[in-house]
Amino acid sequence: MQEVSRILVNAEGKKGGEFYTPRCVVKLLVEMLEPYRGRVYDPCCGSSGMFVQSIEFIHAHAKGNGNGGRTPKGAKPDISIYGQESNYTTWRLAKMNLAIRGIDGQIAHGDTFHNDRHADVKADFILANPPFNISDWGGERLREDKRWKYGVPPAGNANFAWVQHMVYHLAPAGVAGFVLANGSMSSNQSGEGEIRKNLIEADLVDCMVALPGQLFYSTQIPACLWFLARDKKGSLVSRAGEGPGVRVRDRRGHVLFIDARKLGRMVDRTHRELTGEDIARIADTYHAWRGERGTGKYTDVLGFCKSALLDEVRKHGHVLTPGRYVGAEAVEDDGEPFEEKMKRLTATLKEQCAEAAKLDKAIWANLKELGYSK
Repeated sequence: MQEVSRILVNAEGKKGGEFYTPRCVVKLLVEMLEPYRGRVYDPCCGSSGMFVQSIEFIHAHAKGNGNGGRTPKGAKPDISIYGQESNYTTWRLAKMNLAIRGIDGQIAHGDTFHNDRHADVKADFILANPPFNISDWGGERLREDKRWKYGVPPAGNANFAWVQHMVYHLAPAGVAGFVLANGSMSSNQSGEGEIRKNLIEADLVDCMVALPGQLFYSTQIPACLWFLARDKKGSLVSRAGEGPGVRVRDRRGHVLFIDARKLGRMVDRTHRELTGEDIARIADTYHAWRGERGTGKYTDVLGFCKSALLDEVRKHGHVLTPGRYVGAEAVEDDGEPFEEKMKRLTATLKEQCAEAAKLDKAIWANLKELGYSK
């Protein structure tokens, strides 16, 4: 099984213009959204990594089944899987990836934008890692598409076409979590800023997460996570092990910003990964902010997370970069009184200035001996 998984990862990681999603990023998306039951959809599913991780999440977190908190062997999770992949080879790998794990799923082959094979699906959960900044997606042939409710995406960049496609496929209480290039949080080119503004003003944006760099093996483009929610007024959700009907708080008019750029650890000279503790910290912050039972009380943490009102987002020109909202991390107090610190620093500066003056004098003396001084 491990060898097959390695082959799947390598094959997807080599796709032109598309990026294998690191396992830690997939796990973070799944831990935040908790796709415990219902319809799960990925419009660009690659080799089905999101679905596999979702099933693993269910097995790891299901409660009350007499099996130590895990789903019994052979039990079928109460979710329906829908996916689509345009690359034929990767589509076959996706189907094999599910088959070898005994997972049922409707994985279609085709171009999601021009041949949406799940056009009628309204998903409870959408998890995706669309290819970043794709320019040859045929947008010029879809200018009047019904999915573009919040603005026509530019023909030269598919980022906000993916976003609106996913919004179109969300159920009335559905939630979506997906990876996008950092530029999506602030770009105003070709009408992207207006689309982002319309999404924000529709109160669809639930949470934004800035990711650390060097997570992706096949691209150096900085990335972030978007989380959208159709219903932020305190809807019923199904948390792992608790069954249906768990209510979360009314979050209308608020957006949670999480700056995770300083998290993670280097696994080699060029690649970083989020640790289990990092993933838990980010996911727990989101669940506490949503007001889920047993998750503790949410509080803003300077330099890490901030719950911002829409008015504050408007003041920032509808830019969604977390760093603008969370502020700078507090510097730990070293215990030295301010007056004493200033005296010490001033004395050090005086010594350094005196040393610099001696060096200047010596340099000019040497230049004079060489005949270069006036």
